[in-house]
Amino acid sequence: MKIEKLQWRGYFDRVSKALVSKRAEIEVASLKLGDRIEAEWLPLLGISYDPKNDVIDIALEGLTHLINEPREVYVEQDGLELSALEVVDAEGSRQIVVLKDPLMLPAPAQSTKKAS
Repeated sequence: MKIEKLQWRGYFDRVSKALVSKRAEIEVASLKLGDRIEAEWLPLLGISYDPKNDVIDIALEGLTHLINEPREVYVEQDGLELSALEVVDAEGSRQIVVLKDPLMLPAPAQSTKKAS
């Protein structure tokens, strides 16, 4: 499922809040560099998107993986269970984050605006 760019920040905030003792592997697939494992089953601490600098930051224990100029984000999700995500950057490289165990996401927050 594709996540639209306007939703990235909120989506990654929800994912980060649900991360408790989750381990992840990051694979980078690039025509220039081939496929390589960037991180292997490290504790995942958080994922964020900074729209000002146009960068996705994936924080793992002992490693920060930055994806500059991301163009597309896809998630492998069954209901509220997230098992993987893929980010395509400006050069067409695919950064694939696989969770060792699916992550149960919190339900999206409902708008709680009060009428004036």
